[in-house]
Amino acid sequence: MDKKRALIVVDMQKDFVTGALKNREAEEITAGVGEKVENALREGVSVFFTLDTHNEDYMDSEEGKNLPVPHCIRGTEGWMPVPALEKYRNSKEVVFFEKPGFGSFELMEKLRTEQYEEIELVGLCTDICVISNAVGARTALPGAHIIVDAACCAGVTPESHDTACSAMKAMQVEILNQGKEPWRKAEG
Repeated sequence: MDKKRALIVVDMQKDFVTGALKNREAEEITAGVGEKVENALREGVSVFFTLDTHNEDYMDSEEGKNLPVPHCIRGTEGWMPVPALEKYRNSKEVVFFEKPGFGSFELMEKLRTEQYEEIELVGLCTDICVISNAVGARTALPGAHIIVDAACCAGVTPESHDTACSAMKAMQVEILNQGKEPWRKAEG
């Protein structure tokens, strides 16, 4: 019998790629993440997207006090999925979870309730929201196989990406393709 599998696409939103918090590494993983989604849907894998979601009062929040850059404000252009994934916004093929913080409690509850056996994560930022959702998945489903494809993730910096991958390895998360990230190849 096949394992019940899920792909979690974390915060692939315009503000992280080309907007308020843009970085080159985030832009360079976009095509790979799109391919992951296409392959997962073709294979019958459940696909979940998270959306970092803030309100107009972001600057008054704890996150806003620590990262004073308004981003992913609900309903703005920067809140929307990147162009390569925009086609899924109103699709019945994927489920979206808005999250006001780093991890999604609602997504973890769905994973736990439906007893997923294998969960793969890709997206942004490795060192903040990807690691938070990997920890959440590990907590919700201690017996599940949790995977992060490093080549389809980017951190705030390459160094913080590597640190997050190391931390996840220590939590028994399988890290795929570390050292093969497209932005590393671009660096020469």
